[in-house]
Amino acid sequence: MGDNFSAQLVYLVPVLVSLLFGVGCAYLLLSQPPPPIVVTPFSDNSPSAPIGNAFYFVVLLALSATIFYILLKRKSRKLIFVLIALALTSASLMLSLTYLSALFAYVPEWDVLVLPLSILLTVIFDLCIFKLGGKARNAAVVLLGGGLGVFFSASIPFLSTVVILVFLTVYDLFAVYYGPVGKIAHSGLDQLQGLSYSFKAVQMGLGDLVFYSMLTGSMLFKFQPNLLPCFVSIIGITVGAYLTLLMLEKKGIFPGLPIPIVLGLAAGFLMSPLV
Repeated sequence: MGDNFSAQLVYLVPVLVSLLFGVGCAYLLLSQPPPPIVVTPFSDNSPSAPIGNAFYFVVLLALSATIFYILLKRKSRKLIFVLIALALTSASLMLSLTYLSALFAYVPEWDVLVLPLSILLTVIFDLCIFKLGGKARNAAVVLLGGGLGVFFSASIPFLSTVVILVFLTVYDLFAVYYGPVGKIAHSGLDQLQGLSYSFKAVQMGLGDLVFYSMLTGSMLFKFQPNLLPCFVSIIGITVGAYLTLLMLEKKGIFPGLPIPIVLGLAAGFLMSPLV
């Protein structure tokens, strides 16, 4: 952040766009659930499974961040590009297949178009990220965050999702101030094309958007047809994102998960039938 940075409501636009896009994706999956995909190593059948799944996510993210930090220090830009390209292209293709399959389930006679359209969307996505850059890249990252977060929320049991998000807020605090995430941020997130977006004076990692939408998607899937928990969780995340911007005014760098996730979870549970 620059010395003259000040929090403004306009900086919340990408977060809201990502969340609303995620809600649209979630509605597709409500009526046409995707085939079961194993995302976490443990089912929620045992009491310790959510904690095990949370540790799994934290270790995976910590390992990934450490690898990228080491590669940045060694200036291995070609390897960084290859790893990011493989990860984002795979994610884009998987999400395109998932959501287009759900969409074309309404017109099954056209489902032959799912694969070619998915490939086309993936090519467009890659062009936006790695060729066009700028606003096109930012838009692609924002939409990817919303779609990927909802995909996780549809694939991971609700209790595991909640524990994962709690663990990630704690890890985010450590990683930004003492771990590789903060070091990467100080060196410039723009070096990891596609893993962050830049909007005016603010840079935010793709992971923040993914886990915001993971939260709201889980609230929708768990409590539907009651939409209130999902709606208020969006409000909680948005308020939390603005408070995070206020912290950025003072600190220049601040973890993007803790305040939005805590407020989003609290708001969602307060308005849920379980309370």
